[in-house]
Amino acid sequence: MKKNVWLTRKGATSARSGELAIIPGSMGAASYIVRGKGNPDSYNSCSHGAGRRHSRGETKRRFTLEDHEKATLGVECRKDADVVDETPMAYKNIDAVMAAQSDLVEVICTLKQIICVKG
Repeated sequence: MKKNVWLTRKGATSARSGELAIIPGSMGAASYIVRGKGNPDSYNSCSHGAGRRHSRGETKRRFTLEDHEKATLGVECRKDADVVDETPMAYKNIDAVMAAQSDLVEVICTLKQIICVKG
């Protein structure tokens, strides 16, 4: 039976069959252009990014500004104490996230981060 429903995607991106989307990585990771596969088991959705591995507070306790500078070497971005909570180590590995959702999206293009504007 088909029903009309409202679907909200908290932490997810629409991935209807053939639909294009962008899945961003962290400040120092790749981002992806994808095409949705329209998987009904996921409500035609996929992740909207890597997702946090550590809370903001935990990230600030674990990582230093020096760690952040090393992790974002080669990426033009803020490198100050106010963005350490957004350091790449705060997030899950985007490549592993993409591999885990290969039944939801097809990767069309992988983008390398060169600039990240935050705050």
